[in-house]
Amino acid sequence: MTIQRFKRLPLALLCAGLCLGGLSVQPVYAATPVVAGTQALAPQTVLATMEKVADWQLANPTGYPLDDWTEGVGDAGFMALSGVSPDPKYREAMRAAGEKLRWRLGPSKFHADDYVVGQMYAELYLQLRDPRMIAPMRAQFDEMLAEPRPGSLNWLVPDVLHRWSWCDSLFMGPGAWARLTAVTGDQRYLDFALKNWWITSDYLYDKEEHLYFRDSRYFTQKEANGKKVFWGRGNGWVLAGLARMLQYIPEHRPERARFVQQYREMSERLLGLQQADGLWRASLLDPDSYPNAETSGTGLYAYALAWGVNQGILPRAQFAPAVKRAWQALAGNVQANGKLINVQPIGADPKRFDPQSSDVFAVGAFLMAGAEMYRMGLEEAGPLRVVTVANEGASARLDQQVEVADVGDVAVMDALTTRLLHTVAVGRGVQFRIDVAGGESRRYLLIPRARLSAPVAVKAAASGAGASGLKVSLSR
Repeated sequence: MTIQRFKRLPLALLCAGLCLGGLSVQPVYAATPVVAGTQALAPQTVLATMEKVADWQLANPTGYPLDDWTEGVGDAGFMALSGVSPDPKYREAMRAAGEKLRWRLGPSKFHADDYVVGQMYAELYLQLRDPRMIAPMRAQFDEMLAEPRPGSLNWLVPDVLHRWSWCDSLFMGPGAWARLTAVTGDQRYLDFALKNWWITSDYLYDKEEHLYFRDSRYFTQKEANGKKVFWGRGNGWVLAGLARMLQYIPEHRPERARFVQQYREMSERLLGLQQADGLWRASLLDPDSYPNAETSGTGLYAYALAWGVNQGILPRAQFAPAVKRAWQALAGNVQANGKLINVQPIGADPKRFDPQSSDVFAVGAFLMAGAEMYRMGLEEAGPLRVVTVANEGASARLDQQVEVADVGDVAVMDALTTRLLHTVAVGRGVQFRIDVAGGESRRYLLIPRARLSAPVAVKAAASGAGASGLKVSLSR
């Protein structure tokens, strides 16, 4: 969680409120799951479960402002679902939300919570190419670059929320900046995200434990068992934030190696903290004090670890079994009506909570995890051919057409973002449009349409010339 909904309170009162003790111990109620066991891993079942959870959320709106961080994380999940589902209503729900907000970010210019919604705007722009979707965000980020707000990351100093001073902010903030570079080609936004990520990391990352403190208040706090306080969902925000950054840091950028190193370090550490039931607990180092199942942090871990397996960054043999256990556990916490339960409510540290609780940010994490599990199942069904597109020039090539001949009836998936692209059939070939940074190579998976749970419609068109300056190669 981050604290947008409370941030207008005096900071001393805010900190006191967030540091209060938890609720009394609640009995653990069993979910009536949509599906459980190994069946939950089948791609068609994964997609069906995702859609059921999303449909429940759409039918049960939260009442939060649409630009609230909670909704922004939910939006990230709905965009992940829209990337693999043939049903246009999920993307349309996001477009409608953006229209209601007039594509503006939240009310506080420098608060990371208030621009997480910009991640959805940028991803929609990549699909629909409507300049209105990114114009207010670009104007605001330009203002922030022109008039930066340097200052301490110490949680108890004034204006600390103008910086990425809490671990959750590494999910909320950097991904919006990186995506704005992806859609505009302007490297300043990615440079800002890279620089400020490491300022926060150098302050909050425990290099011995390979985990993040939530914020500076927790540097000296201890759990009941005497161990350091590392919040489950808080570290989930960071690991998921790492994955979402790595989607948009080109391989030739020297900073990428450091991101991969931290991502692997945290993944190794967190793999050992998964509990026997496949979930992670609210407290990573004192799970016995917080025995409740907890699905929001688990959803973030399942997403980030599955993404790493799918990318080949994490060893499949080591991590895929853990990811599958996590997804089975998550699916087991979806009730028959599609409600995701066992969600720790908004907070800043480990707490006990009502097992029946749910929230949109956890749904967002669940849907992001589901998209990666869906892809994992598609890849495990058989080898896929890969199209690699290399931009050998120095400038970004945006909205460029690529044509690949003689590949049959295939869908095209962006290998980094797990999004099925709009395609046009050209004889036995396929056309699709891409964005690629200067000096970058991007990979696209060719998936036989018969393998998809519900194939996306494809249009036929006459052959046209592809983009010059791009080198296209196809694995056979």
